Amino acid sequence: MSEIINEIQDKPVIEFKGVSKTYKTGTHALEDVNIKINKGEFVFVVGSSGAGKSTFMKLIMREEKANTGTISVNGYNLTKIKKRNIPMLRRTMGIVFQDFRLIPKMNVFDNVAFAMHVVGASTRQIRREVTKALSAVGLGDKARSMPNELSGGEQQRVGLARALVNNPTLIIADEPTGNVDPNMSYEIVSMLTAINKQGTTVLMVTHDHDLVHYFKHRVIMLDSGKIVADNPAGGAEE
Repeated sequence: MSEIINEIQDKPVIEFKGVSKTYKTGTHALEDVNIKINKGEFVFVVGSSGAGKSTFMKLIMREEKANTGTISVNGYNLTKIKKRNIPMLRRTMGIVFQDFRLIPKMNVFDNVAFAMHVVGASTRQIRREVTKALSAVGLGDKARSMPNELSGGEQQRVGLARALVNNPTLIIADEPTGNVDPNMSYEIVSMLTAINKQGTTVLMVTHDHDLVHYFKHRVIMLDSGKIVADNPAGGAEE
């Protein structure tokens, strides 16, 4: 199948080759982006408002399509992927949102389990994996709590558990600390770092430069739709 790229052990999890994106409004969001993100990396994506970060993420999730260039994610060629296979692509990812996106009428357990129901998991599987995911984010005792009974930081940890529960190869975190206090911000990124150390690739958009300096992961900087810096893990951020 042409849309699936053969698995090669050292093939990047994400690869952009000559990717540009211009919206119908005429906005040039990305211009000639070339990037590789390998299995097991933790990458921060930074840049000012309008730099192209949101478009970069939307292209990876195939919410938008590039005008030129090629994109591969988790073995899928996003230039050729058929619409019916986009849900399969997204099942290889766990997504953490800034605004939590919990279902208010469902308790914590059911919010996390929802992602497994969507893929047709068995009741036994769901019980096992949801319990494991909640334990991993320190919420094992909150399974029956409702979202409105939780702090913002706890709600984001539920969001993280939901992203983890289907054992994705890639976690995409879009400003996951934007609605939590500074202490919880460090906790969230510490959890993502621990998940990364288990082998999961993590891509995180953030505007919090203190977090970027503290955790010393690889940093990709966008400005006016172009990559203007790509600093390796432990390198200085410009």
